[in-house]
Amino acid sequence: MRNLTIRTMLLFLLLVFFQSGASAQEPPVKNIIFMIGDGMGLTQTYSAMLRAERPLAFERAQYIGLSKTYSANNRVTDSAASGTAMATGHKTYNGAIGVDTDKKPVENIAERARKKGLATGIVVTKDITDATPAAFMSHQPSRKMAEEIASDIASSGVDLFIGGGRNRFEQRKDGIDLTDRLRKQGYEIAYTLDEVKNVNSGKLAGLLAPGHMKKMTEGRGDYLPEATAQALSILKNNSPKGFFLMVEGSQIDSGGHANDAEVVISETLDFDKAIAVAFDFADRNPGTLVVVTADHETGGLTIPSNKSDFTLGESGIQHLFSTKGHTGVMVPVYAYGAGARNFSTIMENTDLPKKMAALLGLPQ
Repeated sequence: MRNLTIRTMLLFLLLVFFQSGASAQEPPVKNIIFMIGDGMGLTQTYSAMLRAERPLAFERAQYIGLSKTYSANNRVTDSAASGTAMATGHKTYNGAIGVDTDKKPVENIAERARKKGLATGIVVTKDITDATPAAFMSHQPSRKMAEEIASDIASSGVDLFIGGGRNRFEQRKDGIDLTDRLRKQGYEIAYTLDEVKNVNSGKLAGLLAPGHMKKMTEGRGDYLPEATAQALSILKNNSPKGFFLMVEGSQIDSGGHANDAEVVISETLDFDKAIAVAFDFADRNPGTLVVVTADHETGGLTIPSNKSDFTLGESGIQHLFSTKGHTGVMVPVYAYGAGARNFSTIMENTDLPKKMAALLGLPQ
């Protein structure tokens, strides 16, 4: 009788095991949220963790990898070359926007996603024509060609873009008002976050500042997590097939260039709030993958010993910078949701869009 009871228990445990394995099977990837912390290395994220009084969303990541950031012509990349690498899967020269080393346009993942009927969007905390967002919507030989990049964005077909840079569209040297072109294509033009929140579906051009948006230390508030949440809602409504959204915490880089630890930490904490929005969306929407990384590290930030007792307060942590420029170190990759296990290795930055495109089943 005892042996029968043991066998019954074993059979029950095996049944539970197989049922849990079947229920845990991942759905195919339908939505991708690609999040880029401009200038965000490991020290930037760890500094934010030390400052925070709560566990950060970064710490929810299910898989962690590393990305090599060098460009085609320099071991230390700029945002344009790295943005292009992460948008197109092609290494290129510093300063290039969506073109290869021969200055020929190369298709980006957002363009490929639209071919499959997916909705696409971009949300940033700087000028929307800045290097990283431009790499997902434009093809120009130089990142300095801001008005040409704005013209490309206005013709890109992206469902939505939200950030600063209004003057690139309305106060141009050529006298063209690109918002007129956008309206003719069916875009709602939003000039405030409240106006962004009033759009539930369709096309949206959010131009919320004349140039770069304010830094967190200047009072930007919860724009990034709230704009991210609204973008996710709009894109989900726009296409039943799924979507691709790129979100950039743009001004972590600004703090690095200025060697201002307070800007770095406040911007990284703000970016983490947007990551929490993305992870929560993935929890509610099976088939969503969130990939968080950086284009490069900025400032050579370190946390040296200050020979005092370890405390979590600001006074107990010293931050030192080694440069006002970028560095050539690898940057972290945090992945969450469907397909996340594919990002737990050391990768070229060009591998990121290739892996994401494969998971979405995008045409070559």
